[in-house]
Amino acid sequence: MPKLVNRPPKYGKMGKYAFVTHNRKRIYLGLYGSPESHEAYARFVAERRLSPDLVLPRGESNAAVKELAAAFLDYAKATFAKPNYIHFRTVVLEFLTKFYGNTPIDEFKPSSLKTIRSELIRAIGKDGKPRYCRGTINDHVRRIIRIFHWGVGEELVKAETWAVLQAVKPLPEGYEGTFESPAREDVSDDVILRTLPFLPPVLQAMVKVQRLTGCRPGEIFNMRVGEIDRDSDSELWLYRLHSHKTEKKTKRKKIVPLGKPEQELILPYLEGKEPAAAVFSPRTAMEERRAEQRANRKSKPTPSQESRDRERAAKPSRYQEFYNKDSYHQAIAHAIAKGNKVLPDNEQIPHWYPYQIRHTAATAMEKESGLDEAQALLDHSSAQTTKRYSHARLQKMKELARNRRNPFESEGGES
Repeated sequence: MPKLVNRPPKYGKMGKYAFVTHNRKRIYLGLYGSPESHEAYARFVAERRLSPDLVLPRGESNAAVKELAAAFLDYAKATFAKPNYIHFRTVVLEFLTKFYGNTPIDEFKPSSLKTIRSELIRAIGKDGKPRYCRGTINDHVRRIIRIFHWGVGEELVKAETWAVLQAVKPLPEGYEGTFESPAREDVSDDVILRTLPFLPPVLQAMVKVQRLTGCRPGEIFNMRVGEIDRDSDSELWLYRLHSHKTEKKTKRKKIVPLGKPEQELILPYLEGKEPAAAVFSPRTAMEERRAEQRANRKSKPTPSQESRDRERAAKPSRYQEFYNKDSYHQAIAHAIAKGNKVLPDNEQIPHWYPYQIRHTAATAMEKESGLDEAQALLDHSSAQTTKRYSHARLQKMKELARNRRNPFESEGGES
Protein backbone atom coordinates (compact mmCIF):
# COMPACT_ATOMS: atom_id res chain seq x y z
CA MET A 1 0.00 0.00 0.00
CA PRO A 2 1.50 3.39 -0.95
CA LYS A 3 2.46 5.82 1.82
CA LEU A 4 0.03 8.69 2.36
CA VAL A 5 2.47 11.58 2.27
CA ASN A 6 -0.20 14.19 3.11
CA ARG A 7 -1.45 12.42 6.22
CA PRO A 8 -1.07 14.72 9.29
CA PRO A 9 1.16 13.50 12.16
CA LYS A 10 -0.63 11.48 14.81
CA TYR A 11 -1.87 12.80 18.13
CA GLY A 12 0.56 10.91 20.38
CA LYS A 13 1.07 10.35 24.09
CA MET A 14 4.26 10.68 26.13
CA GLY A 15 3.63 10.04 29.81
CA LYS A 16 0.70 12.28 30.68
CA TYR A 17 1.31 14.72 27.82
CA ALA A 18 0.08 14.81 24.20
CA PHE A 19 2.47 15.59 21.38
CA VAL A 20 3.01 15.55 17.62
CA THR A 21 6.26 15.02 15.75
CA HIS A 22 7.15 17.53 13.05
CA ASN A 23 10.47 17.78 11.19
CA ARG A 24 11.87 15.20 13.63
CA LYS A 25 10.99 17.47 16.54
CA ARG A 26 8.50 16.65 19.25
CA ILE A 27 5.95 19.41 19.89
CA TYR A 28 4.00 19.12 23.15
CA LEU A 29 0.32 20.05 23.10
CA GLY A 30 -0.64 19.86 26.78
CA LEU A 31 -2.15 17.16 28.99
CA TYR A 32 -3.16 14.11 26.97
CA GLY A 33 -6.89 14.01 26.30
CA SER A 34 -7.52 17.57 27.51
CA PRO A 35 -9.63 19.99 25.42
CA GLU A 36 -6.61 22.30 25.19
CA SER A 37 -4.45 19.57 23.68
CA HIS A 38 -7.11 18.62 21.10
CA GLU A 39 -7.51 22.28 20.17
CA ALA A 40 -3.73 22.66 19.85
CA TYR A 41 -3.63 19.56 17.64
CA ALA A 42 -6.44 20.83 15.38
CA ARG A 43 -4.64 24.15 15.09
CA PHE A 44 -1.33 22.46 14.29
CA VAL A 45 -2.92 20.37 11.52
CA ALA A 46 -4.65 23.41 10.04
CA GLU A 47 -1.47 25.51 10.13
CA ARG A 48 0.63 22.70 8.67
CA ARG A 49 -1.93 22.25 5.88
CA LEU A 50 -1.51 25.91 4.96
CA SER A 51 2.28 25.99 5.38
CA PRO A 52 3.90 22.57 5.94
CA ASP A 53 7.07 23.97 7.52
CA LEU A 54 5.31 26.45 9.81
CA VAL A 55 5.74 26.07 13.58
CA LEU A 56 4.48 29.15 15.40
CA PRO A 57 6.53 30.33 18.40
CA ARG A 58 4.75 30.83 21.70
CA GLY A 59 5.57 33.93 23.71
CA GLU A 60 4.56 35.16 27.14
CA SER A 61 1.02 34.35 28.21
CA ASN A 62 -1.87 36.84 28.42
CA ALA A 63 -5.66 36.61 28.12
CA ALA A 64 -6.76 33.91 25.69
CA VAL A 65 -8.60 34.45 22.42
CA LYS A 66 -11.60 32.51 23.76
CA GLU A 67 -12.01 35.11 26.54
CA LEU A 68 -12.02 37.94 24.01
CA ALA A 69 -14.48 36.02 21.80
CA ALA A 70 -16.85 35.30 24.70
CA ALA A 71 -16.86 38.95 25.80
CA PHE A 72 -17.50 40.11 22.23
CA LEU A 73 -20.40 37.68 21.74
CA ASP A 74 -22.05 38.98 24.92
CA TYR A 75 -21.73 42.49 23.52
CA ALA A 76 -22.95 41.43 20.05
CA LYS A 77 -25.98 39.58 21.40
CA ALA A 78 -27.12 42.68 23.26
CA THR A 79 -26.31 45.11 20.44
CA PHE A 80 -26.57 43.53 16.99
CA ALA A 81 -29.57 42.38 15.01
CA LYS A 82 -30.06 38.63 15.37
CA PRO A 83 -28.86 37.63 11.84
CA ASN A 84 -25.65 39.64 12.29
CA TYR A 85 -25.06 38.14 15.73
CA ILE A 86 -25.51 34.62 14.33
CA HIS A 87 -22.82 35.26 11.68
CA PHE A 88 -20.36 36.30 14.40
CA ARG A 89 -21.33 33.35 16.59
CA THR A 90 -20.74 30.93 13.72
CA VAL A 91 -17.25 32.18 12.90
CA VAL A 92 -16.32 32.34 16.60
CA LEU A 93 -17.50 28.88 17.64
CA GLU A 94 -16.71 26.94 14.47
CA PHE A 95 -13.39 28.52 13.56
CA LEU A 96 -11.80 31.14 15.83
CA THR A 97 -12.05 29.35 19.18
CA LYS A 98 -11.78 25.91 17.60
CA PHE A 99 -8.25 26.59 16.40
CA TYR A 100 -7.06 29.47 18.58
CA GLY A 101 -9.27 29.56 21.66
CA ASN A 102 -6.40 29.09 24.13
CA THR A 103 -3.88 31.17 22.17
CA PRO A 104 -2.84 34.38 23.98
CA ILE A 105 -4.64 37.30 22.34
CA ASP A 106 -1.52 39.18 21.28
CA GLU A 107 -0.02 36.06 19.70
CA PHE A 108 -2.86 35.94 17.17
CA LYS A 109 -1.08 37.04 14.00
CA PRO A 110 -1.86 37.45 10.28
CA SER A 111 -0.62 33.87 9.75
CA SER A 112 -3.26 32.74 12.28
CA LEU A 113 -5.96 34.62 10.41
CA LYS A 114 -4.84 33.08 7.11
CA THR A 115 -5.01 29.63 8.70
CA ILE A 116 -8.63 30.21 9.64
CA ARG A 117 -9.29 31.56 6.15
CA SER A 118 -7.86 28.39 4.60
CA GLU A 119 -10.20 26.33 6.80
CA LEU A 120 -13.15 28.45 5.66
CA ILE A 121 -12.19 27.65 2.07
CA ARG A 122 -11.96 23.93 2.89
CA ALA A 123 -15.26 23.82 4.85
CA ILE A 124 -17.85 21.45 3.37
CA GLY A 125 -21.60 21.92 3.76
CA LYS A 126 -24.28 19.32 4.42
CA ASP A 127 -24.76 18.86 0.68
CA GLY A 128 -21.14 17.77 0.28
CA LYS A 129 -20.22 20.96 -1.57
CA PRO A 130 -17.98 23.86 -0.44
CA ARG A 131 -19.80 25.66 2.33
CA TYR A 132 -18.77 29.28 1.78
CA CYS A 133 -18.43 31.42 -1.32
CA ARG A 134 -15.53 33.85 -1.66
CA GLY A 135 -17.62 36.83 -0.50
CA THR A 136 -18.74 35.06 2.68
CA ILE A 137 -15.15 33.98 3.45
CA ASN A 138 -14.01 37.59 3.17
CA ASP A 139 -16.92 38.67 5.37
CA HIS A 140 -16.00 36.13 8.06
CA VAL A 141 -12.36 37.27 8.02
CA ARG A 142 -13.54 40.86 8.46
CA ARG A 143 -15.69 39.75 11.38
CA ILE A 144 -12.67 38.27 13.14
CA ILE A 145 -10.71 41.49 12.59
CA ARG A 146 -13.68 43.43 13.95
CA ILE A 147 -13.62 41.34 17.14
CA PHE A 148 -10.01 42.37 17.73
CA HIS A 149 -10.86 45.99 16.89
CA TRP A 150 -13.59 45.93 19.55
CA GLY A 151 -11.07 44.41 21.97
CA VAL A 152 -8.77 47.41 21.49
CA GLY A 153 -11.49 49.70 22.81
CA GLU A 154 -12.08 47.38 25.76
CA GLU A 155 -8.32 47.30 26.53
CA LEU A 156 -8.23 43.56 25.88
CA VAL A 157 -6.12 43.79 22.71
CA LYS A 158 -3.03 45.81 21.88
CA ALA A 159 -3.60 48.28 19.06
CA GLU A 160 -0.66 46.86 17.08
CA THR A 161 -2.20 43.36 17.22
CA TRP A 162 -5.35 44.63 15.52
CA ALA A 163 -3.37 46.83 13.13
CA VAL A 164 -1.31 43.99 11.67
CA LEU A 165 -4.43 41.85 11.14
CA GLN A 166 -5.74 44.53 8.77
CA ALA A 167 -2.80 43.79 6.49
CA VAL A 168 -4.54 40.54 5.46
CA LYS A 169 -6.21 41.53 2.18
CA PRO A 170 -9.55 40.10 0.95
CA LEU A 171 -9.42 37.15 -1.42
CA PRO A 172 -9.61 38.38 -5.03
CA GLU A 173 -12.06 36.99 -7.55
CA GLY A 174 -10.84 33.68 -8.96
CA TYR A 175 -8.77 32.76 -5.90
CA GLU A 176 -7.91 29.05 -5.96
CA GLY A 177 -10.43 26.87 -4.16
CA THR A 178 -13.15 29.53 -3.97
CA PHE A 179 -16.35 30.08 -5.93
CA GLU A 180 -18.60 33.07 -6.52
CA SER A 181 -22.11 33.35 -5.14
CA PRO A 182 -24.58 33.37 -8.04
CA ALA A 183 -26.54 36.58 -8.54
CA ARG A 184 -30.08 36.36 -7.21
CA GLU A 185 -32.63 36.28 -10.03
CA ASP A 186 -36.29 37.19 -9.95
CA VAL A 187 -39.06 34.57 -9.94
CA SER A 188 -41.72 34.85 -12.63
CA ASP A 189 -45.28 35.75 -11.68
CA ASP A 190 -46.39 32.55 -13.41
CA VAL A 191 -44.30 30.43 -11.02
CA ILE A 192 -45.67 32.35 -8.02
CA LEU A 193 -49.25 31.86 -9.26
CA ARG A 194 -48.73 28.11 -9.69
CA THR A 195 -47.38 27.90 -6.13
CA LEU A 196 -50.17 29.85 -4.40
CA PRO A 197 -52.86 27.10 -4.45
CA PHE A 198 -50.61 24.86 -2.33
CA LEU A 199 -50.04 27.51 0.37
CA PRO A 200 -52.44 28.14 3.29
CA PRO A 201 -54.46 31.39 2.94
CA VAL A 202 -52.30 33.40 5.36
CA LEU A 203 -49.15 32.59 3.38
CA GLN A 204 -50.91 33.31 0.12
CA ALA A 205 -51.68 36.77 1.49
CA MET A 206 -48.07 37.25 2.62
CA VAL A 207 -46.67 36.39 -0.81
CA LYS A 208 -49.19 38.61 -2.61
CA VAL A 209 -48.56 41.61 -0.32
CA GLN A 210 -44.82 41.21 -0.74
CA ARG A 211 -45.16 41.05 -4.51
CA LEU A 212 -47.40 44.13 -4.61
CA THR A 213 -45.25 46.27 -2.30
CA GLY A 214 -41.75 44.98 -3.18
CA CYS A 215 -40.97 44.69 0.54
CA ARG A 216 -38.20 42.53 1.95
CA PRO A 217 -39.42 39.22 3.45
CA GLY A 218 -38.56 40.42 6.97
CA GLU A 219 -40.72 43.52 6.48
CA ILE A 220 -43.66 41.25 5.70
CA PHE A 221 -43.36 38.53 8.34
CA ASN A 222 -42.48 41.08 11.08
CA MET A 223 -45.49 43.28 10.27
CA ARG A 224 -47.40 44.13 13.46
CA VAL A 225 -51.05 45.15 13.75
CA GLY A 226 -50.14 48.40 15.52
CA GLU A 227 -47.85 49.45 12.66
CA ILE A 228 -50.78 49.69 10.20
CA ASP A 229 -52.04 53.29 10.21
CA ARG A 230 -55.56 53.27 8.76
CA ASP A 231 -56.54 56.85 9.64
CA SER A 232 -53.91 59.25 8.24
CA ASP A 233 -55.04 58.94 4.61
CA SER A 234 -58.56 58.57 3.30
CA GLU A 235 -57.55 56.09 0.58
CA LEU A 236 -54.28 54.51 1.70
CA TRP A 237 -53.08 52.68 4.76
CA LEU A 238 -49.56 53.45 5.92
CA TYR A 239 -47.35 50.62 7.18
CA ARG A 240 -44.94 52.39 9.55
CA LEU A 241 -42.07 49.95 10.19
CA HIS A 242 -40.66 50.03 13.74
CA SER A 243 -37.25 49.20 12.25
CA HIS A 244 -35.77 48.22 8.90
CA LYS A 245 -32.52 47.06 7.32
CA THR A 246 -31.12 50.45 6.25
CA GLU A 247 -32.45 52.56 9.13
CA LYS A 248 -29.01 53.20 10.68
CA LYS A 249 -27.57 54.16 7.29
CA THR A 250 -30.42 56.38 6.06
CA LYS A 251 -31.33 57.84 9.51
CA ARG A 252 -35.04 57.68 8.73
CA LYS A 253 -38.05 55.50 9.34
CA LYS A 254 -39.59 53.56 6.47
CA ILE A 255 -43.24 53.94 5.53
CA VAL A 256 -44.91 51.62 3.01
CA PRO A 257 -48.21 52.89 1.50
CA LEU A 258 -50.80 50.13 1.13
CA GLY A 259 -53.40 50.42 -1.63
CA LYS A 260 -56.80 48.73 -1.97
CA PRO A 261 -55.41 45.34 -3.12
CA GLU A 262 -53.06 45.11 -0.13
CA GLN A 263 -55.76 46.34 2.26
CA GLU A 264 -58.15 43.60 1.15
CA LEU A 265 -55.46 40.98 1.73
CA ILE A 266 -54.43 42.29 5.16
CA LEU A 267 -57.83 43.22 6.65
CA PRO A 268 -58.92 39.65 7.64
CA TYR A 269 -55.76 39.30 9.73
CA LEU A 270 -56.16 42.53 11.72
CA GLU A 271 -59.45 42.06 13.50
CA GLY A 272 -59.42 41.11 17.18
CA LYS A 273 -55.64 41.34 17.61
CA GLU A 274 -53.49 43.37 19.98
CA PRO A 275 -51.25 46.09 18.45
CA ALA A 276 -48.09 44.05 19.13
CA ALA A 277 -49.49 40.91 17.47
CA ALA A 278 -48.25 39.65 14.11
CA VAL A 279 -50.46 40.39 11.12
CA PHE A 280 -49.39 37.14 9.45
CA SER A 281 -48.86 34.42 12.06
CA PRO A 282 -47.96 30.70 11.86
CA ARG A 283 -50.67 30.13 14.45
CA THR A 284 -53.25 31.52 12.04
CA ALA A 285 -51.88 29.30 9.28
CA MET A 286 -52.28 26.21 11.47
CA GLU A 287 -55.85 27.20 12.41
CA GLU A 288 -56.66 27.60 8.71
CA ARG A 289 -55.11 24.21 7.96
CA ARG A 290 -57.13 22.47 10.69
CA ALA A 291 -60.33 24.18 9.53
CA GLU A 292 -59.67 22.91 6.00
CA GLN A 293 -59.03 19.40 7.31
CA ARG A 294 -62.31 19.46 9.27
CA ALA A 295 -64.19 20.72 6.21
CA ASN A 296 -62.74 17.96 4.02
CA ARG A 297 -63.30 15.21 6.60
CA LYS A 298 -65.64 12.55 5.23
CA SER A 299 -66.31 10.67 8.47
CA LYS A 300 -67.69 12.00 11.75
CA PRO A 301 -64.99 12.93 14.32
CA THR A 302 -64.51 10.30 17.00
CA PRO A 303 -64.98 11.18 20.70
CA SER A 304 -61.22 10.88 21.22
CA GLN A 305 -60.57 13.33 18.36
CA GLU A 306 -63.07 15.81 19.82
CA SER A 307 -61.37 15.45 23.19
CA ARG A 308 -57.95 16.18 21.67
CA ASP A 309 -59.40 19.23 19.89
CA ARG A 310 -60.74 20.59 23.19
CA GLU A 311 -57.40 19.99 24.94
CA ARG A 312 -55.51 21.65 22.09
CA ALA A 313 -57.83 24.68 22.17
CA ALA A 314 -57.32 25.06 25.94
CA LYS A 315 -53.51 25.08 25.69
CA PRO A 316 -51.31 27.89 24.39
CA SER A 317 -50.25 27.28 20.80
CA ARG A 318 -46.86 25.66 20.38
CA TYR A 319 -46.43 27.65 17.16
CA GLN A 320 -44.54 30.93 17.14
CA GLU A 321 -46.37 34.24 16.83
CA PHE A 322 -44.14 35.42 13.96
CA TYR A 323 -42.67 33.78 10.91
CA ASN A 324 -38.93 34.15 10.35
CA LYS A 325 -36.71 33.86 7.28
CA ASP A 326 -36.39 30.09 7.74
CA SER A 327 -40.03 29.24 8.42
CA TYR A 328 -41.21 31.51 5.57
CA HIS A 329 -38.80 29.85 3.14
CA GLN A 330 -39.65 26.35 4.45
CA ALA A 331 -43.38 26.98 4.01
CA ILE A 332 -42.85 27.91 0.36
CA ALA A 333 -40.51 24.94 -0.19
CA HIS A 334 -43.14 22.64 1.36
CA ALA A 335 -45.84 24.06 -0.93
CA ILE A 336 -43.65 23.52 -4.00
CA ALA A 337 -42.94 19.92 -2.98
CA LYS A 338 -46.64 19.36 -2.28
CA GLY A 339 -47.59 20.73 -5.68
CA ASN A 340 -44.96 18.75 -7.57
CA LYS A 341 -46.35 15.49 -6.14
CA VAL A 342 -49.61 15.97 -8.03
CA LEU A 343 -48.54 18.04 -11.06
CA PRO A 344 -47.43 16.35 -14.29
CA ASP A 345 -43.75 16.42 -15.23
CA ASN A 346 -44.19 19.24 -17.73
CA GLU A 347 -45.86 21.47 -15.10
CA GLN A 348 -43.44 21.02 -12.20
CA ILE A 349 -42.86 24.15 -10.10
CA PRO A 350 -39.17 25.18 -9.91
CA HIS A 351 -37.76 25.97 -6.48
CA TRP A 352 -37.71 29.64 -5.49
CA TYR A 353 -37.04 31.80 -2.44
CA PRO A 354 -39.09 34.63 -0.85
CA TYR A 355 -36.13 36.98 -1.41
CA GLN A 356 -36.63 36.67 -5.18
CA ILE A 357 -40.07 38.32 -4.96
CA ARG A 358 -38.48 41.73 -4.33
CA HIS A 359 -36.46 41.33 -7.53
CA THR A 360 -39.64 40.38 -9.39
CA ALA A 361 -41.44 43.51 -8.17
CA ALA A 362 -38.50 45.73 -9.16
CA THR A 363 -38.21 44.24 -12.66
CA ALA A 364 -41.95 44.53 -13.32
CA MET A 365 -42.08 48.13 -12.09
CA GLU A 366 -39.12 49.24 -14.21
CA LYS A 367 -40.58 47.62 -17.34
CA GLU A 368 -43.98 49.17 -16.67
CA SER A 369 -43.04 52.66 -15.44
CA GLY A 370 -39.27 53.16 -15.43
CA LEU A 371 -36.25 53.05 -13.14
CA ASP A 372 -37.35 56.02 -11.00
CA GLU A 373 -40.60 54.30 -10.08
CA ALA A 374 -38.77 51.02 -9.31
CA GLN A 375 -36.39 52.98 -7.06
CA ALA A 376 -39.33 54.52 -5.21
CA LEU A 377 -41.05 51.13 -4.83
CA LEU A 378 -37.97 49.58 -3.23
CA ASP A 379 -37.27 52.71 -1.16
CA HIS A 380 -33.68 52.92 -2.40
CA SER A 381 -31.69 56.12 -2.00
CA SER A 382 -29.61 55.24 -5.07
CA ALA A 383 -30.75 54.18 -8.53
CA GLN A 384 -27.52 52.18 -8.79
CA THR A 385 -28.77 49.93 -5.97
CA THR A 386 -32.11 49.47 -7.72
CA LYS A 387 -30.35 48.31 -10.88
CA ARG A 388 -28.98 45.33 -8.93
CA TYR A 389 -32.56 44.25 -8.18
CA SER A 390 -34.17 44.95 -11.53
CA HIS A 391 -33.55 42.60 -14.45
CA ALA A 392 -35.60 44.61 -16.93
CA ARG A 393 -32.54 45.44 -19.03
CA LEU A 394 -31.76 41.75 -19.52
CA GLN A 395 -35.38 41.08 -20.46
CA LYS A 396 -35.20 43.86 -23.06
CA MET A 397 -31.95 42.44 -24.45
CA LYS A 398 -33.61 39.04 -24.76
CA GLU A 399 -36.52 40.57 -26.68
CA LEU A 400 -34.09 42.32 -29.03
CA ALA A 401 -32.21 39.06 -29.59
CA ARG A 402 -35.41 37.17 -30.44
CA ASN A 403 -36.40 39.77 -33.05
CA ARG A 404 -32.93 40.45 -34.39
CA ARG A 405 -32.49 40.39 -38.17
CA ASN A 406 -29.25 39.15 -39.67
CA PRO A 407 -27.87 42.06 -41.79
CA PHE A 408 -25.46 39.71 -43.55
CA GLU A 409 -28.22 37.68 -45.17
CA SER A 410 -30.00 38.89 -48.28
CA GLU A 411 -33.76 38.69 -48.65
CA GLY A 412 -33.29 35.75 -50.96
CA GLY A 413 -31.39 33.81 -48.31
CA GLU A 414 -27.98 34.21 -49.92
CA SER A 415 -25.07 35.62 -47.87
